[in-house]
Amino acid sequence: MLWTRWLVLLLCWGATGGEQQADDREGFALESRADSRRQRSPPPVEPLDFGFVPSSVYDTHAYYEPGAVGILFHMVHAFLYVVQPNHFPKDLIVRVIQQNMGGIKIEEWRKPENVVLLLQWIYYEAGFLICGTIGILFVVLTPIIGMCFCVCRCCENCGGEMHQRQRKNFDCQRGFYTASLIATSIFIVVGVLIAYAANHNVSLQIKSTRRLINTNMRDMKTFANNTPAQIDYLTAQYTTAKNKVLSELDNIGPLLGGRIHSHLEKEVVPSLDTALRMAGAMRETKEALENISTSLEILQEGTGKLQASLSEERASLSNTLSDPACTNGAVSHTCNTIRSTLSQLGINADYSKLQDVRHALANVDTVLKTDLSNIVQKGYTSFNDTPKLVKEQTKNIVSGVKGMLDKIGMEIIGFSKMFPVEASLANFTIFLTDGQKNIESFYPQIDQMDFYRWIGCVAVLCMVVLVLAFNVLGLLCGTCGYDKQATPTTRGCLSNTGGNLLMAGVGFSFIFVWILMGIVTTLFVVGGNVEKLVCEPLANRQLYKIIDTPYLVHPAKKNFLPGMLFQNPNIDLTLGSMYRDCYENNGLYHALQLETMFNINSFLNRTVYNRDLAKVFDSVQVDLQDITLLEQAGRDNLINFANSGVGQIDYEAYLTEVNKGVTVMDLLSFSTDLEAQADQLPRGALENALKGHASSIRQIHREHVVPIEQAMKYVRARSSLSQSIKLLQRTSNDLPVKVTNILSAIDAAEYLITHNASHVVKQETKAYIQSLVGYFKQYTDWVKNSLSTEVAQCKPISNIVDSMEIVACSFILDSVNTFWFGLGGCCILLIPSIIFSIKLAKYYRRMDTEDVFEDSPYDDTLTRFPRASAPPSYSDW
Repeated sequence: MLWTRWLVLLLCWGATGGEQQADDREGFALESRADSRRQRSPPPVEPLDFGFVPSSVYDTHAYYEPGAVGILFHMVHAFLYVVQPNHFPKDLIVRVIQQNMGGIKIEEWRKPENVVLLLQWIYYEAGFLICGTIGILFVVLTPIIGMCFCVCRCCENCGGEMHQRQRKNFDCQRGFYTASLIATSIFIVVGVLIAYAANHNVSLQIKSTRRLINTNMRDMKTFANNTPAQIDYLTAQYTTAKNKVLSELDNIGPLLGGRIHSHLEKEVVPSLDTALRMAGAMRETKEALENISTSLEILQEGTGKLQASLSEERASLSNTLSDPACTNGAVSHTCNTIRSTLSQLGINADYSKLQDVRHALANVDTVLKTDLSNIVQKGYTSFNDTPKLVKEQTKNIVSGVKGMLDKIGMEIIGFSKMFPVEASLANFTIFLTDGQKNIESFYPQIDQMDFYRWIGCVAVLCMVVLVLAFNVLGLLCGTCGYDKQATPTTRGCLSNTGGNLLMAGVGFSFIFVWILMGIVTTLFVVGGNVEKLVCEPLANRQLYKIIDTPYLVHPAKKNFLPGMLFQNPNIDLTLGSMYRDCYENNGLYHALQLETMFNINSFLNRTVYNRDLAKVFDSVQVDLQDITLLEQAGRDNLINFANSGVGQIDYEAYLTEVNKGVTVMDLLSFSTDLEAQADQLPRGALENALKGHASSIRQIHREHVVPIEQAMKYVRARSSLSQSIKLLQRTSNDLPVKVTNILSAIDAAEYLITHNASHVVKQETKAYIQSLVGYFKQYTDWVKNSLSTEVAQCKPISNIVDSMEIVACSFILDSVNTFWFGLGGCCILLIPSIIFSIKLAKYYRRMDTEDVFEDSPYDDTLTRFPRASAPPSYSDW
């Protein structure tokens, strides 16, 4: 038994972390969950691939399909159900066992409870008791009746006199008895064939038993040989979890630092983004101011020239309208109309009143000499270097953890080598080999015993066959030798032989039938009860419920199986649960509930994730004091930009003048109207002069107005002057407040990093450690699952139980029950066979006397009087 204890102990070692570790991690998980509500959930742990445990392939298929003989088995089962229709008496058997564990004593049966149990048992066995009683009566009465029958016939009674009376239905009776005997003999032949098939099936299935024994032994060897390799695989896969943790530790900068960076970036990055956008706004402000300054110079210069040209043209046109020709009545109206529109020949927008922006532009140029974008990028770089900073500050801790993990791996390997598993399993394999050899050594004896059994059963059947032979020969001889013309006293030798053979069959029937019925009754009572009380409850697992009944064998011992295996009856282990787990091909560790006997949890708590490792993880500290988001030069740059004077420019005045037209009236329209009015005048010098003025106005529009409009729409990067003004207006709107907000956001982010980073670091470090612990938990969970389902799969154990059930119940008991079923039918049918043979033999045997007929002297008509040797007297009638 030592090797079994070593085996069971080693199978237990890979169990998962215990309840204490679960409680510690539960508190850790609750704290993490509280943090996640305030911040965010920790990242999911990456699933590890531990591969597949080397599996065992078992050869035994514990399943039996009887084939055609199964029909006979079903018939026997149906007959037994008719005899015994009651359900399996589980409660009755339990009470009987519990009340008689100390031994059965006669005086104990007088107790009322035992009397009740006895009556319940009699009620359950009523069918078998009735049939058994009938069988015993048959065995007892048959030889007695046979002896009486023989004595009676010797006295020429009971059909013993050699005289046959003539009757009108003589041939009809002979035919009826012949048909009945033939039918009875056919049914007896069927019974003999059923019994012989069952007898032969036992011999056939004994050979199949060897196959089951060999495959079960081979499976047990496979179980023993593969278990060490499976355990080694479990221990080796610790390296997978360890390597993953080492990889995580090597990347602690991107992982832990990245988590800290991700946690802080929602406060830090937006503040830097606003500063960077302000740096872009500075450059845009400079471009807009340059655009306005240039455009303003062009507009002021252009409008000055335009004003001079228009004034000159207006004076010239006024002089033309002063011509005496305009005083004529028909022309004066047109001239007055033209004269009234001379005021429209002037500029509409006055750009000389607009504020000069060169001072603000100079201030912005001074601000842009400091590259704020570069300073902000330094802040980004300083913040983005958090992973590198974390890696540098945790370098010593990572190296220490690596050494501890290597030590843990060595402890696990050392623990697995403490037990001589391979030697124990080698001894177990030798034990199996020797056991198989011992079993095989009995094969010749088993074959010899089976041969004797087969001969005995055939001999029993030959008794019935002998009777059948006499019946068949008697029928053949009697039928073939029968002559209707012959009288009973003149029957032929062949017919007489047939009758004698039938009587011989009757004699052998009386000799053998009680012996056969004795065999049938014995086999019926034993085989039927074994089928109903053992095989059926074993097939539907009711038998396990009896064995697993608490306190069955002893009032102080709860469970039978753990008390026998582990000397601890309080373990909640039952035979039914063990069989079910093994039938589902689960691991032996789970099937035997070995976790209740061998606690590996403490070992895993001391090794896989121990307190020393937890202390090392808890000592992780990260200092972010060196992170600077915005240098002082950047702060001064923002303040100077806010004070550059950009916000003091009157942009509304600019927009008002820009939105005005260049001239009061469109010069092209004015010149067109002027030409139209000139065409209304008579041809002459006045008409030509007015058309010349219209042409001059068009030229002024082309030379002065068009360049001014171009200056407003496409100055510097094709940006209109109006757009530049609106851009500056937006930028300068509450510019000091915007700069103050940017500086406040950066100060808040730096304060967060400087003063609150320890909380963030602790929170993210805890999440990081939780992910590392998650890899170890995956390993322990995988080990537990593998021990439950893949390591030392105990399917061979359930196969052995199923094979024993197949051999005992399907191979042997079903065949035995079928044998007595067929033989019992033959015994019962021998009774009508005896009757029909006796009746039919009278028609074939040669009689000593016969009935004769003569004329009656007492009547005028001829009346026939039968008699044997002389006419009978009237009194005989």
